[in-house]
Amino acid sequence: MTTPDKNAWSQELFDLFVDAGVTLFPFIPDAGNARLIELATASNETRPVLLTSEEEGVAVCAGADLVGQRGVLCMQSSGVGNCPNFLSLVKGGDFPILMMVSMRGDFGEQNPWQYPMGQAVVPVLEAMGVLTFVVDRPEDLTKTTIAALSASGKGGQSAALILSQKFLGAKAF
Repeated sequence: MTTPDKNAWSQELFDLFVDAGVTLFPFIPDAGNARLIELATASNETRPVLLTSEEEGVAVCAGADLVGQRGVLCMQSSGVGNCPNFLSLVKGGDFPILMMVSMRGDFGEQNPWQYPMGQAVVPVLEAMGVLTFVVDRPEDLTKTTIAALSASGKGGQSAALILSQKFLGAKAF
């Protein structure tokens, strides 16, 4: 298995987000989003927002939508478990949230503690009305990201772009 160049895919993803009008990048630090957040920090057009917990990012993205802006909540799969209560706000208020989830607990995982939430990510998100778009291969990044951006943009849906460990590569434990 070859791991995609982190700098190349992060730049591609960042460019797709910016081209779609994403200006806010609320995040919990993670190796899977580190380069993306570096790019958001370096750009004059975007603003990273460091969170203390993932559910805060749901509220930031909902607030952005209220004022005509667009955000993407960037987190690791384990953080999805912190969000269902706030995702009920998104569902009830009809806010089209966009999330970028870097996976743990799937393909090639060596840390047994990552498996429970890794296996629950898609079911939890779907139970809260969030459409899931999974990237397994580098050649799928662009089309899958555009699909998630379209669903959460003009489509008015909540969407999660999920970067699998097949795509990211598994972390050594």
